[in-house]
Parts: sequence; C-alpha cells; structure tokens
Amino acid sequence: MSTAPLDAARALGPLIRASAPETDAQRELPRPLFEAMADAGLFQLGLPRAIGGAELDLPSYIRVIEEIGKSDASTGWVTNQVAIFATYAARMPHAAARAIWIDPPRSVVANTPMASAEAVVVPGGYRVTGRQGFSTGCRHASWLAAHATVVEQGRPRLDEGQPELRYCFVPRAQAELLDTWKVRGMRGTGTHHFAVSDVFVPEERSVKSVTAPLVETGPLYQIPRTLVFASGDAAVALGTARSCLATFVELATTKTPRAMEALLRDQVMVQNDVGHAEADLRSGRAYLAEAVGEIWASLTRGLGITLEQRANLRLATTHGIRLAVRVVDMVYNLAGATAVYDGNPIQRYFQDVHVISQHLQARLSHYELVGRHWLGLKIDEGRL
Repeated sequence: MSTAPLDAARALGPLIRASAPETDAQRELPRPLFEAMADAGLFQLGLPRAIGGAELDLPSYIRVIEEIGKSDASTGWVTNQVAIFATYAARMPHAAARAIWIDPPRSVVANTPMASAEAVVVPGGYRVTGRQGFSTGCRHASWLAAHATVVEQGRPRLDEGQPELRYCFVPRAQAELLDTWKVRGMRGTGTHHFAVSDVFVPEERSVKSVTAPLVETGPLYQIPRTLVFASGDAAVALGTARSCLATFVELATTKTPRAMEALLRDQVMVQNDVGHAEADLRSGRAYLAEAVGEIWASLTRGLGITLEQRANLRLATTHGIRLAVRVVDMVYNLAGATAVYDGNPIQRYFQDVHVISQHLQARLSHYELVGRHWLGLKIDEGRL
C-alpha cells in the first residue's frame, strides 16, 4: 500500500459519498467504487505482511473504518467484514493464502457465520454442500468461504472433542448467489445467502474455523476475531452517527419547524440535545479507543490478553454502537418530517444504524455478560 490507509480512506471519501445512493439502490458497492477501494488496499488491511497485506495495527484500523463509515455505513461494513475475515490467512500456509487473497486481482473473500454446510471427507479434500446465510459483499467476492461441519464415514469428525468446523474456500462461479438481502438499512452491504452443492474443495484450500493454529503470530491475530469484528462494527456505527449529527447541524441553521417562530438551532431543547449527542459520540469513541489501545499495548509487550481486557473491549464495542443509535434517534426526532423522506440522508443514517443495532455485536445482553464478570460470577467466556 503506497498511501497510508487513513489517507486512502479520506481520499476516497468523496467517491464513497457520491456513490452512496447507487450503493443503496443496487444493494452492493458499485463496481467502480469496489475497484477503487481494492486498488487502494483497503480490503487487505488485516492480511499478514508476509503475504503482501498491510497487517494494520488495531488502533489505526478502527480509525480507518470509522472514516469510511462517516462516508457510508454499508461501505464501511463491507470493508470491515472482508478485511477482518482475511485474518484467517494468518492460519494458513503462505502459498495457500496468497492463492486466495493475493493472486486473483482485487480478490476478497465473503464468508458466512454459521456452519450450516457439510464437508464430506474425500481423497484430497472435501465435497461441500449447504445453504449459507449473511454473506456480506458476496457479489464482488472472488471466493466464498463455506462454513461446514466436517463429516467422515457418515458422522461428524471430532476436533478437540467437538465436531470439527472448517471454512472451505469455493470459487464464486461454483456457488449460487441467492437474492435474500431485502432490507431497509445497510442495503449496500449485499449480505445475501449463497448455496453450494457437492463442490470439491482441496484440503489446502480450507482452514479450521475455531482451532487452526497461527502461522503468523502478530498482535492482530492474537485477539479473538469476534472482538476485532466488533471493534470495526462499532467504528462504523460511530462514524455514521457523526455524519448524522453533522447533517442535522446544517439543517438546524436553515429549518424553522411549522407552527414555530425560531430556527431549530435557536431552540433550547435542540441546543441541549446536541450537547448531549456530542458528549455521547466523544465518549463512545474514546472508550473504544481506550479499550483497543490497552489490548494492543499488552500484546506488543508480549503480555497476552486478560479476560478483563476482553470484557472491557466487549463492553466498549457494544456501548459504542448503542450510543451511536441514541445519537441518530435524537437527530431523527429533532429533524421532524424532513427526516422521513428516502432522499434525505438522515433517513438513511436512521435505517442503517438500526440494522447495525440488530447485529450480534450490539446485543444488549452483553451488558449483563460483562456485569456478571465484574461481579465475580461465572460467564460464558466464549462470548468475550
């Protein structure tokens, strides 16, 4: 990458913003935007340096994703999903990882979270079949990572006492893309389903999704992947809320609500709410940066990650998303009827942030989870 990632994200901001209506209408990134972002290396931020990626430090990474999220939430979300899934390259032999992420021009991999496919063991690899859900960016993907339970001799193969789960990389041409992403917000992520039917996947083009050991051991790859995903998701939400608030500030200087005499900005209630919104945004952003920074500092000193640090980052990411929702809701309410029209950006911010709020990373139960931990009660550590 010849340009610093944050500079690249800022330089592409005008194109991302100009493309946002088309991104939303097409339910995918317009091809020129996708190619510009791929050429800028923004989809390779999580790839190991050893195979040609950026291997960007997490504190810098969330700033890049926030910057993209300011321009368009869907574009930020796609970037985060494909960039962080690419950290699986750190668990594969270099040659296999390069063949997937580096050799095909502008290659990205779209994945799926649930292991709803089956990978039947055959000589040299697996035959993979299944319908897979929530595959962000699949229309531009070179590969689809089918998430499968490995089946051998008619039964699940065990790995450390549990059914073995494996990502099997399938060329997009060998999969069927299913038009399922029919939503109101985050439409441009193109998070469709896909299906594969009896596709052969060589052993070297697969990786265990839970227990694969690290080949590259940099700090980025030592953080639980769910927390790295969550950090980017929170950054997208906070970037979206920041742009929503900025849009409202502009509106407040020109709009006088019906049956009122003063501009929005001259109303005490509006002034109070904008002050609270600014505090919420800065607080959420600062907490996220602090939690990410603490983990990164610990890892770079060779100290590993504590359960306390994981709990703190889980809370920071969830709270960042929830604060972003609160800010956008406040803006939506203050903007009145102006915000209800499809062509108004506040409407898109509202729809987008509420889809983000429905994601696993934003679950309200995370507050309880972390609260239990800090109260000394037993928790499911796999959720941190």
